[in-house]
Amino acid sequence: MASFKSGAPKSSHNLCEACREQINDVVMNYSQPWKKNEENHHAFISNLSRWCEGFDNAIMTQANTHVGMNFQSKREKLQITPIIFKSLIEKSPFSKKLDTCAVVGSSGLLLDSGCGKMIDAAQFVIRCNLPRLNDEYRIHVGSKMDLVSGILTERYGDLSGQRHDLVDRLESYGKFLLLLLPTFSSSNTRLANWVVASINHIESPARPIFLNPDYLRKLHQFWRSNGMKTQRLSMAMTLASLALELCSNVHLYGFWPISNHPYKPDNDMKAKTNSHNMPTEFDMLLKLHSQGVLKLHQGNCQSDEK
Repeated sequence: MASFKSGAPKSSHNLCEACREQINDVVMNYSQPWKKNEENHHAFISNLSRWCEGFDNAIMTQANTHVGMNFQSKREKLQITPIIFKSLIEKSPFSKKLDTCAVVGSSGLLLDSGCGKMIDAAQFVIRCNLPRLNDEYRIHVGSKMDLVSGILTERYGDLSGQRHDLVDRLESYGKFLLLLLPTFSSSNTRLANWVVASINHIESPARPIFLNPDYLRKLHQFWRSNGMKTQRLSMAMTLASLALELCSNVHLYGFWPISNHPYKPDNDMKAKTNSHNMPTEFDMLLKLHSQGVLKLHQGNCQSDEK
């Protein structure tokens, strides 16, 4: 169990009331020993699977897609052309239920956490946003990676100046699944095609896979039906949701929505918000933690092991 000092962080006088409540909720939840609740877990996963069917439909495949199929976003339409269809994998890469899965967010919360060993011990490790896995931070963030999300447009969208950085990362990861967003726009399509071509060119063992727009739509509807009002799900929340369907035991690391934290009150987590409602998503994950559906790690992992 992680050890927290009681009360809000030193800078609490600068926090909004909702942020203060969120920090207090974390302190309260972590004052209680965590134990998986099999009944709550089964009920929640059964409902999630009925809505989303992640095992078969989370990834676009040649089995659940056909040439000419249309997917509609808010502003654009994606039509499955013969070229796009050829780039899809034949069937879902997920064939059986996994045991323990670690989903690693991109928050600075993991620095000095000592969570690397626990993360790498998971059967399946999912990471966000193509992180650098330097030896310097391995003890805190681990090095294992089975699936990584590739939100590439912000960093590599114009395909100029940073191509070598992307290729270097792809080569350093080894064998893994690279999860790409649906290619709704021409720029996304161009980027996705370049990534796939780069993987083939460097003979990387990585397998590029595409999130199914239909799965994303159903997942958004599922969370809204559970009271989570958000314009668009973050990739971290999407990956956590997918893990809940794929894995019997889900552990989340590096998930935190605001700059202050009870474990690291003097550090700036620099949480990104954009169009995502990160505090609302985190509230839902904290609720699932308290219900014993998943384990949300917030403190020092050596303390969690005791």
